Amino acid sequence: MVYKHFFGRTESGEAITRFSLFNHNTMEVDLLNLGASLHAIFVPDREGRAEDILLGCDSPEDYIRSPHMGGTMGRVAGRIKGASVTLAGKEYPLTANDGGNHKHGGRQGFDRRVWKWRTHDLDNCVIFSYDSSDGEEGYPGNLHLEVSYTLTNENALVIHYTASSDKDTVLNLTNHAYYNLAGEGSGSVFDHLLEIPASTYTPGDKESVFTGEILPTAGTPFDFTTPCRIGERISDDKAYFPNGGYDLNYVLDPAVEGENSLHPAAELSDPKSGRQMSVFTTEPSLQLYTANTLRDIKGKGGKLYSPFEAVCLETQHYPDSTARHPFPGLILPAGETYESETVLFFGLMGESGKE
Repeated sequence: MVYKHFFGRTESGEAITRFSLFNHNTMEVDLLNLGASLHAIFVPDREGRAEDILLGCDSPEDYIRSPHMGGTMGRVAGRIKGASVTLAGKEYPLTANDGGNHKHGGRQGFDRRVWKWRTHDLDNCVIFSYDSSDGEEGYPGNLHLEVSYTLTNENALVIHYTASSDKDTVLNLTNHAYYNLAGEGSGSVFDHLLEIPASTYTPGDKESVFTGEILPTAGTPFDFTTPCRIGERISDDKAYFPNGGYDLNYVLDPAVEGENSLHPAAELSDPKSGRQMSVFTTEPSLQLYTANTLRDIKGKGGKLYSPFEAVCLETQHYPDSTARHPFPGLILPAGETYESETVLFFGLMGESGKE
């Protein structure tokens, strides 16, 4: 059963609905049609106490002003250098909303839009849809996309994306949820354990734009091929941490172009509560962000969120991999179907044989 509640109105008067999904294991997932967003995830700890593990907001206005909390990012998540793309020899200027670069779909990216919705009660599922018009934020093509969220009785949250366009365009969708497995508003995630099966990463320049290189993680603070405390290696070294924490894209092992099967992307654990989240995806890479610039953001219950109170694990294509870089591309040809899936499995440490 999907439960629906009035959440509020945008400044332009559009009604926002909150959707609640439940399973038989006291898990709850709350969604919003503003941005096709994840609003809350309640997960039991080792004592059976269910707490919300997502940072978020209490009103549509706060969400629109927030740093993309829980939203669906697009058309292209991350940054595009120079705020332009070239398709078939034609250049398309995009909205420059991050200095001279384009970031997270522009000033009014998908997470700032109100989506249509439908529900499948028997499947414990909500499907959001949005039609992005030709020229929106500078992107070519009329794009139709859908994002579905399904909560299973095996404590899996399945996020499935599909899209198609009537012109060649670029697309890179992800979800920008801020996770704290100890509970939102509970403080730093430095003691969380993180594992990412990635032996290489794609470095960024001083503007956090993808340089086109692929470098090894071995011997750097970026190596999470074995579980490590998130805060263990963060330092004042500007060469590695120009923003004070992690904000980089990992190339997942193995990341096979064209592969359309789920593979491991990350495992996040909180020793204090015992909660554990395993991430699987069809995408070739994962952006790790430790909320380094989160300062005095108005959150749930009037809390003010601070840096390092959450971690984002954004499954995606390689950033800015358009014609500038010969890597798994963002280009969606006209008439073809984009499809992507990410699955979050929730449980307790030790259930998978790891502590």
